[in-house]
Amino acid sequence: MSHPSPQSKPPSPPRFSLRTRLRSFIYAYQGMSTLLREQHNARIHVLALLGTLVLGLWLKLSIQEWSLILLASALVMGFEALNSALEYLCDRVEPARDPLIGKAKDVAASAVLIAALAAAAIGALIFLPKLLVLF
Repeated sequence: MSHPSPQSKPPSPPRFSLRTRLRSFIYAYQGMSTLLREQHNARIHVLALLGTLVLGLWLKLSIQEWSLILLASALVMGFEALNSALEYLCDRVEPARDPLIGKAKDVAASAVLIAALAAAAIGALIFLPKLLVLF
């Protein structure tokens, strides 16, 4: 194992570039497009989100309620994206069935499930009292 000489400096980070920053948004958009085009569960989550938004507008949610709904929705979609990314990577690394990779995929999927259950609970806490008053 070699050690760097005392005179060597670590590489300096790349300079800030607006073009590079803008390009990163394009890559993120491409990732979101891939997620929605190729992942069925992501489309189901988006449909649930759209229904939640319509219901929230109809019930005139407060700023605090909207904040919780949007945070919960973002966590579900974020975990769905991370789960999909892990699945793509695992399938590239080992296309054949592998028990350990299967466990990794299952655990990542459970993160989405945990977030979705929490989001559903938050939705129930916010929407049910409002709906019960109407009916």
